[in-house]
Amino acid sequence: MIPSIHNQGRNTARLLAYLYGPGRREEHIDPHLVASFDGLAPDPGRDPSTTLADLAQLLDEPLHLLDEDTRPTTHVWHASVRAAPGDRTLTDAEWADIARRVIAATGIDPGDGAGCRWAAVRHADDHIHLIATLVREDGRRPDHHRSAKRAQAECRQIEVDYDLHRVAAGDGTAAKRPTSAERHKADRRGQQRTSREELREAVRRSVAGAASEEEFFDRLAAAGLLIRRRIAPSGDTLGYTVALPGDRNAQGEPVFYSGSKLAPDLSLPRIRARWTQTSDDATQPAMTGPASARRRTANAAWEALIVIDHGDDGVIAAQIAATVEVLDALAQTSAAHTRHELQAAATAFERASRSYVRAARGHDHALRQAARNLVRGGPALGRGEDGATTAMAIDMLIFLITAAAHWHAKKQHAQQAEAAHRAAEHLRAAYQAAAEYPMAMLNHQGRRLAPAWQRHHSAAVRQALPELADRILAEPGWPALAATLADAQAVGHNPSALLGEATRRRELAGATSISDVLVWRLRRTADLPAYGVSAREAHRAAPANSQRAPARQMPTPSTPRTPRR
Repeated sequence: MIPSIHNQGRNTARLLAYLYGPGRREEHIDPHLVASFDGLAPDPGRDPSTTLADLAQLLDEPLHLLDEDTRPTTHVWHASVRAAPGDRTLTDAEWADIARRVIAATGIDPGDGAGCRWAAVRHADDHIHLIATLVREDGRRPDHHRSAKRAQAECRQIEVDYDLHRVAAGDGTAAKRPTSAERHKADRRGQQRTSREELREAVRRSVAGAASEEEFFDRLAAAGLLIRRRIAPSGDTLGYTVALPGDRNAQGEPVFYSGSKLAPDLSLPRIRARWTQTSDDATQPAMTGPASARRRTANAAWEALIVIDHGDDGVIAAQIAATVEVLDALAQTSAAHTRHELQAAATAFERASRSYVRAARGHDHALRQAARNLVRGGPALGRGEDGATTAMAIDMLIFLITAAAHWHAKKQHAQQAEAAHRAAEHLRAAYQAAAEYPMAMLNHQGRRLAPAWQRHHSAAVRQALPELADRILAEPGWPALAATLADAQAVGHNPSALLGEATRRRELAGATSISDVLVWRLRRTADLPAYGVSAREAHRAAPANSQRAPARQMPTPSTPRTPRR
């Protein structure tokens, strides 16, 4: 149940004409009254003998208790209450009860017998509109201070009472939603998103991994945005506004938005705070390519996981905020078959990046550098080492974002926790697309291992993970894990020790596929090619002093020959 308090107006009849009219796109169906201040107000929608002027006059009668020069200039209060997507269709009687409860909660008509006059109009299945005159029957103004928060609180209880979808409570840190006018404008143009939303995403991508103010503005320009800077007499930039070239007002002028109007953390001072401790990033050498950048991103995500497990709140908030930059940078530079889900994950997680816990900037260096590496590393191919390291990075980011969701839930940040869970679902879809081919190749490599080697590696799993071994060995990804253990052993690692190290640092039981998770952890920890190597290639790459199993006599679980590290 989502209440929205709209701007106050001056003309009751004009608002009623809209509520009872066909709508801007003929979307209003059967407009009619479901409730009113006394239950007896005339309904122009169902009573042919009643006009809109009659209802407007009735609602505005308390105005005449005041002298004309003391009447409020804006006396029309307007709100809407909308059911959440997926909720059942409520009856008129149920909407009437909801209207009375919201009106009472906001202070418009608190039930003292002298409240404001109001009416509730329904012209669609999923919402009602509330209209009231902001003068009480006793001539006083209503106490409707913080009416939006009051309405939100009442709607949370209505959801419980009517068994409706529970909407997460807000905390005032969300980005401003598009206005009705902005949504209608986008609809007229056949656009799925408003200009505000398009600009928010463009600015967010431009700041991802940027190391200086000039680099940020250069990226905005490269994205094709119109930019205006507010310059102080000293020549310093005080702020900025951006516009889409094709978004014009009635006078044909571009419609500009300041960064703070797009999202609280996109104001120039808040963006500058990201660079306070990372000004040396611009001088660091560029990565050798997208695969290297993705591998380093996985490492940075692993470090951030440890911080979320053990860090202070401000430091944790900084890690979560920087994760958005990583997601944006990964979406910009990944192949087409993963890009859509990665973009959706970044958009969803953007809400999780802000809470009332202020981020302690400067502690997010590793993740911000990872985002910068991704951008500087350039576009990745969807195959080979590029595609496999993309899967490796996404796999680790799923753990990071899930940890962020748990932290938010523990702090009772309901909207942020919900947003993080949505982002994780998009990342899981992106992972399936990114990992399909490299995991197929690793599985093929694992199935070609000699039976004795397969038994040897399964014994290592049983030794390191006795409680999870049966599940791992039954998973479709077990051959890929066996191939990874073979590759690691061929270059001098002890498989049992490597498995122990990979599992000690974070639990695995909640993973969708434990074998997949272990594949990427082991290949990252052992610095193995993410795309996989054949056993012969791995042996050729092994150090000269490493001890290998004889080529003709394969070790068995009873007499394994474990290479020294």
